[in-house]
Amino acid sequence: MDRNTYTGLFLILIIIVGSTFLMKPSEAELKKERLVQYQDSVKRANAGKPTAALKTTPAPGKQAVADSTAFKGPFGGAIAGTSQLITLENEHLKVSFDTRGGRIASVLLKEYKTYDKKPLVMFEGKDSKFGLVFNTAGALISTNDLYFTPSSSSLSVARGDSSSISFRLTYSEGKYIDYIYSLTGDSFKVGFTIRAQGMEDVFAPNKPLTLNWEALLKQKEKDVTNEQPTSTAYYLDAEDKVTHLETAKDEQRAIGDKGKIQWISFKQHFFSNVLIAREGFTKGTLSVSSVPSDPRAVKAFAANMQLPYSRQAVNAYPMEFYFGPNKFSILEKQGYELERQVEMGYWPLKYINRYVVLYVFRILDSFNWNYGLIILVLTLLLKVVLSPLTYKSYLSMAKMRVLKPEMDEIKAKVGEDNPTLLQQEYLKLYKKAGVNPLGGCIPMLLQLPIVMAFFFFFPNLFELRQQSFLWMDDLSTYDAFINFGIKVPFIGNHLSLMCILMTISTLIYTYFNNQISGATGQMKYIGYISPIIFLGVLNSYPAGLNYYYFLANMLTFAQQFLIRQMVNDDKIHAQIQENKKKPETAKKKSGFQQRMEDYMRQQQQTAKGKDLPASSAKPKKK
Repeated sequence: MDRNTYTGLFLILIIIVGSTFLMKPSEAELKKERLVQYQDSVKRANAGKPTAALKTTPAPGKQAVADSTAFKGPFGGAIAGTSQLITLENEHLKVSFDTRGGRIASVLLKEYKTYDKKPLVMFEGKDSKFGLVFNTAGALISTNDLYFTPSSSSLSVARGDSSSISFRLTYSEGKYIDYIYSLTGDSFKVGFTIRAQGMEDVFAPNKPLTLNWEALLKQKEKDVTNEQPTSTAYYLDAEDKVTHLETAKDEQRAIGDKGKIQWISFKQHFFSNVLIAREGFTKGTLSVSSVPSDPRAVKAFAANMQLPYSRQAVNAYPMEFYFGPNKFSILEKQGYELERQVEMGYWPLKYINRYVVLYVFRILDSFNWNYGLIILVLTLLLKVVLSPLTYKSYLSMAKMRVLKPEMDEIKAKVGEDNPTLLQQEYLKLYKKAGVNPLGGCIPMLLQLPIVMAFFFFFPNLFELRQQSFLWMDDLSTYDAFINFGIKVPFIGNHLSLMCILMTISTLIYTYFNNQISGATGQMKYIGYISPIIFLGVLNSYPAGLNYYYFLANMLTFAQQFLIRQMVNDDKIHAQIQENKKKPETAKKKSGFQQRMEDYMRQQQQTAKGKDLPASSAKPKKK
């Protein structure tokens, strides 16, 4: 290619670029074109033809601003405008409303902070959407994108007082939608009413009114990886059942098939955003999903709930929001069974926690003690209540320990080749000695539900949030005694001192327990493996929970020391020998012994049947 060809191509390129730049329409011409498009869309809508939504793109870093008086027709004055924030606040909340969408843009909880001591904002406008979605003649409208007119400027509500503010979206003269928000001085609730005036001919017939609510909730606690499994969407259905979506994976669920939905909640670990419909939602969909692209995002929530609609001059939908902590006592006061969002464990653990543990905890909390001291007293009371079972378990294990030499003699005599016969001989010994081999296990099993109940109670107890004790800054999360800076397999990126103390105390407890029970073989070593496994599992659990387990172990040591002073092995051995002298008829069999004897007899008969020759096993035919 020669020089002249290069020159020609270069000149052509300059002409194309220059003509594109010079022929670009001005901003005034663009605005005029958008107006023409909108007027055409209104004409098509009035003619019953579908219309595309009008979109405007603002300059980078600026709000979309246009001369709204230039737009005529339905919602003409609301197509464009300036976004303005208006606040309504009381002693608990500072709620910011955006005239764009007439919605709640953000909620600040004044009395609480995030884990890093920043203001606790439930959600922010850029990460949320809220509005009615409905059909008109040929068009789908979302109020989230339209500009409302506020009734007043920012308001502050004092204790014992109340105030309200409304946002109006005008369709045409005498036809509008109002969002009315109200707030009292000492409440975590924001009243919310949707009022549609004269819209019966605007809303498309046989099409539902849908309330769309979406929010991306950000990290508020120390460990976002632990906050995520405790965060999901909850709802109360017509069967008075509080249900939640999956916590470990993304899910979208259709709800309301069995009747109206009373409320929906976007719940994080210690805080909830709840929308309550006094007359209920007819049905809808809820979804929750993780957001891998944002490391500080807990989860993304979305709800599309249908509102009952009748073709009349005025349709009103009274609702209310709850923005606040997942503190059981506060949620109870809100009504609608919101407190059932607080995870108390499975049946029967949740009943133990709700009606026993929580009741005792509230009494102790009324003394205004440090929560570390409250956990100590709570654990002490639990050990006192369970002490009869502990004593019975210890006594049974002591009897088995005294019998062990005789059991070893039987084992040496019978051998291990015939386990059925060995068990029969053991049962005879238990029967003569008057000992129940399960006597040590049954009391421990009876204690297990109470111990497991605390596993759910402390991690979900709001009162422990950001409460310090000794070196632990926050009893509701782990105490990072050592930070590795990298993620270590099995342990994580830190090491909790309270978890280490709990593990050491459990190992010591296992050692002494083996001495009491006389455990040998594999059972002896399994007890040492379990605490090591729990070190990895509980390392990221709340310090308050590990502190409780540590206290429980230490108090168990104290109990066993006291019981040991009361229980004498020589006396137990003498009592067993006396039991052996009693006639068999005077000895009452336990249910376990009777079942074991029946089982052994059945095993013997089966074994004998297998040993018989085939000719003798079948009767001869005559």
